[in-house]
Amino acid sequence: MFLSPDNLEAIWLTVKVAAITTAILLVFGMPLAWWLARSKAWIAKPVGALVSLPLVLPPSVLGFYLLVVMGPHGPVGQWMVALGLPTLPFTFSGLVVASVFYSLPFMVQPILSSMQALGERPLEAAATLRASPLDRFFHVVLPLCRPGIVTGCIMSFAHTVGEFGVVLMVGGNIPGVTRVVSVQIFDHVEALEYADAHRLAAVMLVFAFVVLLTLQVYNARQARKAMA
Repeated sequence: MFLSPDNLEAIWLTVKVAAITTAILLVFGMPLAWWLARSKAWIAKPVGALVSLPLVLPPSVLGFYLLVVMGPHGPVGQWMVALGLPTLPFTFSGLVVASVFYSLPFMVQPILSSMQALGERPLEAAATLRASPLDRFFHVVLPLCRPGIVTGCIMSFAHTVGEFGVVLMVGGNIPGVTRVVSVQIFDHVEALEYADAHRLAAVMLVFAFVVLLTLQVYNARQARKAMA
């Protein structure tokens, strides 16, 4: 068999985490990007910097602070304990929460760029037709910003699939619960199981290439449509 059952389990868990993370980011990322694109309040700049922080912050640092905040002695952990709920570290839910924070800029920034490039003219035209702000957002902004939204979804999914430092800090290495592909490859290398590591790494390499190729083809088509 090309991939062992353990490797297949890690792949399925990785896809599951990436899909849930991308869905959450899509729901919260679009209104956040719209607010950042339109807001003139001073707080927008610090919020934009916080959103972009995972791009430059070492994953282990982000993972460490998430672990502290969500742990039993952290503010979120204490709140969950008071409610009788289990804490998030070393659980699938905690893995998703960490992935949302770590992949946030990969969703928000492409959408933000599309919204900033939109300009005022389409919105003004919709306003003259008495469209409400909500109608303008759903029927003007989102369709015109579709390339940025698609790019954000693809990049968020791919980035979540490739996570290592954050997921290891927050999720640990629990088979079937938090052991994703990147951690599984690390385990194979530590155990000197290079054949298994090669096979799983090859799957990741092909996946990354296909994602980037798909994104380039899509962007090229959108550029041709815009010029037509």
